[in-house]
Amino acid sequence: MIPKELLKTLRKIEITTSRLATDQLVGSYSSVFRGQGLSFTEVRQYQPGDDVRSIDWNVSARMNEAYVKLFTEERELTVMLVVDVSGSQEFGTRTSSKARLAAEVGALCAFSAIKNNDRVGLILASDQVERIVPPKKGQKHVMRVVREILGASPERRGTDLAVALETLYGVAKRRSVAFVLSDFFTDGWERSLALASARHDVIPVVLCDARDAELPALGLTSFEDLETGETITVDTSDPRVRRAYADHYRERRQRQARAFRKLGLDFLSVETGKPYVPALKELLTRRARRQHR
Repeated sequence: MIPKELLKTLRKIEITTSRLATDQLVGSYSSVFRGQGLSFTEVRQYQPGDDVRSIDWNVSARMNEAYVKLFTEERELTVMLVVDVSGSQEFGTRTSSKARLAAEVGALCAFSAIKNNDRVGLILASDQVERIVPPKKGQKHVMRVVREILGASPERRGTDLAVALETLYGVAKRRSVAFVLSDFFTDGWERSLALASARHDVIPVVLCDARDAELPALGLTSFEDLETGETITVDTSDPRVRRAYADHYRERRQRQARAFRKLGLDFLSVETGKPYVPALKELLTRRARRQHR
C-alpha cells in the first residue's frame, strides 16, 4: 500500500506538472523533439509536382504508369528518465530535496511526452542500477514513473553515473530522448556519457542547491557525507575555508559544462526552491532556434 503522504505528494505533482506541461511546454516540446524518421503509408499515381525520387519503379512497371511512394513522419518518441537516487539527492535547503526536484522535473518532461503520444521509461541508479521501468504510454504509467522516483528506497547510497549511462545505452535500442537528472557529484562518467549520446539525444539536468555553491559563516560546523556517512568538522567562519569551498564547486561545474559542450549536448541546471519551468523553456527555445537556422 502506498503511504498517504506519498499519495498526497504524487497528486500535487500530478496536478502541477500536468498543467504546466499543457500550458507552457507542450507546443515547444512537440516542435523540438521529433519522431524517428519516415514510415511508408501507400502508393498513388504520380501527379505533376511530385518528387521523381519518390517514384516506385516496381509498381510503375506493373501498372504501366508512374506511381509514387507516400510517407508520413513517425511522431512517436521514447523518452527515458535516468535518475540519480544516491544519498546526495536527499540534500536540500530550500523547501525541497534534490530528489523531490528530480521527481517534479521528471514528471514535467513525462507529461509533455505523453501529451504527444510518446512513451516514457525510467532508470533509477545509485552506484548500481536500482530499478528499470520499461517505456509505455499513458498518464497512469507516468504516475507510476513519478511514484518510483519519489518513493525510491535504493539498496546502495553511492553514485556511479557510468553504470546508469551504460544501462541507458544497453536497454534503449532505438534512439531516444534521455533526460539525465543528477547533481553530477561524481567522476568517471564522461566516457559513458559519450557512448550514450552517440545513440541517444541525451540532456543532462544538473540538480543544484544554494548550499552546494557556498558555505554559511556558522563557526565550527560538522558536515556528513550522505553517501558514505563520514563526517568532517570545519571552521566556516574562516573566509579562506569558504572561498576554497566555493572555488572547488565552481571548478567542478565548469568541468561538467566543458564535458557537455564537447559532446554537443544541451544541458540545464535547476535549483531546489526555485522555478524550473523557465530553464526548460529556455532549453527548448534554444534547440528550436538552432533547428531553424
